[in-house]
Amino acid sequence: MTKKREVTSKRAASAASKVLRSKSSSKSAKSAAGSALSQTKAPKKVTASKAATAASKTLRSKSSSKKAKTSAGSALTQKPNRRKK
Repeated sequence: MTKKREVTSKRAASAASKVLRSKSSSKSAKSAAGSALSQTKAPKKVTASKAATAASKTLRSKSSSKKAKTSAGSALTQKPNRRKK
């Protein structure tokens, strides 16, 4: 199995930073943004399952901002693949 070597782009990192500073962002949006931001220059880091769940919730929410969804998408792309049974 190949390992993902993805990092958060500058655009997604900027969006994540704005989400974390926003008072109106939800807890799940901030969790996903924090995960994405922590992986900015760390290709060996991957998104934890709790952060991936928060990112998924943020992407499905109709009330989440575009910046929140950008950072959540970045966090989800860095989630490790599921193991095949």
